[in-house]
Amino acid sequence: MGVEERESAKERARAAAVTGERTRVRLDMPRAPRRSLLPEYDPEAFGRLSEKIARFLGTGRFIVWMTVLIIVWVTWNVSAPAPLRFDEYPFIFLTLALSLQASYAAPLILLAQNRQDDRDRVTHEQDRKQNERSIADTEYLTREIAALRLGLGEVATRDWIRSELEERFKELEERRYEEGQHETRPSARRHRE
Repeated sequence: MGVEERESAKERARAAAVTGERTRVRLDMPRAPRRSLLPEYDPEAFGRLSEKIARFLGTGRFIVWMTVLIIVWVTWNVSAPAPLRFDEYPFIFLTLALSLQASYAAPLILLAQNRQDDRDRVTHEQDRKQNERSIADTEYLTREIAALRLGLGEVATRDWIRSELEERFKELEERRYEEGQHETRPSARRHRE
């Protein structure tokens, strides 16, 4: 149901409440979602954002920036004049900031890993189906080749036909030669006349 449809359904409900009419419940359309106290969010957009953050947290660039930030933080709070220091020696605020960063980083990394596991599962399933199709195709082709081999055993091959034709030509040549020999003999001439 689109946003416009939801808004029009809400307006119809308000108008019915004002006029005292009872609205008919339509069974062919889903109900308008009830207002929730929880904020709405797009799980896919949140998942993509978590993957980007997890990718950044897993790089050397993040470690370098964190190291630089901590060194600057500690250096500032140790060497700056006392009124400009915002986190004295035990660095409690720094510890709190790092704990907060870690408490958000861990679930984001787990969410990104879960999404990657889902993608891997889908890819694995597609690979498995492709392998099954390849195996079926290979078995089919193997059966076809075996059938062709059996069929070729009964079919005349080119070499066999060539050898048969050569034998027939030799026989014809021999007959012509023999007929030519018979015609040159005098008894064969008389016999014809």
